Amino acid sequence: MKRILITVLVIVVVAVLACQKTEQAATAPAAPAPAPSPMGSMASATTSVAYDLPAAWTRVQPTSSMRLDQAAIPGEGGNGELAVFFFGAGGGGGVEANLQRWSDQMDSSSGPARESFDVGDYRVTWIDVTGTLQPSSMGMGPSDPQPNSRMFAAVVEGSGGPWFFKATGPASTMDAAREEFVTMLRSVRAGE
Repeated sequence: MKRILITVLVIVVVAVLACQKTEQAATAPAAPAPAPSPMGSMASATTSVAYDLPAAWTRVQPTSSMRLDQAAIPGEGGNGELAVFFFGAGGGGGVEANLQRWSDQMDSSSGPARESFDVGDYRVTWIDVTGTLQPSSMGMGPSDPQPNSRMFAAVVEGSGGPWFFKATGPASTMDAAREEFVTMLRSVRAGE
């Protein structure tokens, strides 16, 4: 009974956040296109941050209204996926709660490695964890356990944030994408 109650509560919170995001997207001014960069760029009218997408990654249409941006990460083990979330200023929960929730999505014998750094006026805290990616009770993510997976997940704090970056995929693909993910996070800046 408790599990059903928690699931219903999560669905209600997600629906409320999605409605807030849709409302904000309709009223936010359009951001000008960012200047070309050697790595490509991703920005959105609903956010005040921009960042460089690695050149080999391909931006795709987000598969959920909860996703601000999405990209495919190519690799030898099969494609990985980047999803970027923004739930409005101050929305989406705190750093520790999100890092714990992401860690709990992976069945890992070693637990996550954690790093933090500052980029201009932004604080980036992220984890790297390898193991079995578990199905999500929120309807996102895999429908079956995905062994030999790797996840990079970050919270970017700053004025107007936070923003949430999550990249998952086969470990062999994500092993090669780790430095690209960090480089992307280090490119975070005020929206253009």
